[in-house]
Amino acid sequence: MKKHSVRTVGIALTILSLAGCSAGNGDSGKAKGSSKVDMQGVADEADKLIHRTLSAVRPSIKWTHDTSDHGSCDGASSGYGDVTRRAVVMTKVSEARRGALIGVIERYWKRDGHKITDVNPDREFPEVYAKTSDGLLKMSLIVGGEGQFFLDVQTACVKKSDVAAPSTQVNGHSYYGKAIPRPNVNDAFWSSTAPIAPSTATPSAPPSS
Repeated sequence: MKKHSVRTVGIALTILSLAGCSAGNGDSGKAKGSSKVDMQGVADEADKLIHRTLSAVRPSIKWTHDTSDHGSCDGASSGYGDVTRRAVVMTKVSEARRGALIGVIERYWKRDGHKITDVNPDREFPEVYAKTSDGLLKMSLIVGGEGQFFLDVQTACVKKSDVAAPSTQVNGHSYYGKAIPRPNVNDAFWSSTAPIAPSTATPSAPPSS
């Protein structure tokens, strides 16, 4: 699995934990997938979820796709696999504004019918985990070094297929397939160190897809 140099050991462990959950839910994934859903299909759904989630943030933030992973999830010859799509926020989010950004995304997920499964309120490296109502996708929002936000979406086990690179449009410079730097885009709102009221940053209606 590809690892980000800016992530902490704890972040890497949470990703491994998600992978274990997917394997543990293999039977459920097979039932959902059978002959109707394959790895490319769920990868497309993961891409749409990432795009809708990050596009719901106002003021808007810059982000890029990161390299995705895919492969067998329930034995090499099982005929089933899963996909992990990743996005990284390139906007500099100050410590004073990180809680607001987490709140925007968490509220959007709830409003969109997703279930929040776990929250780590750590002051320096907070994390939020969720899943879609059908259990096909699991999401993690993790804050890493210098306040950089990482959004990962992992699919359930579905019918194996080839998987193409994400086709959804990023907001800003694309680093897909390249080394991703620390946050490098200043924003008048998100990069500000001034404290804000909890209601200042709220998600707008997500774009249609």
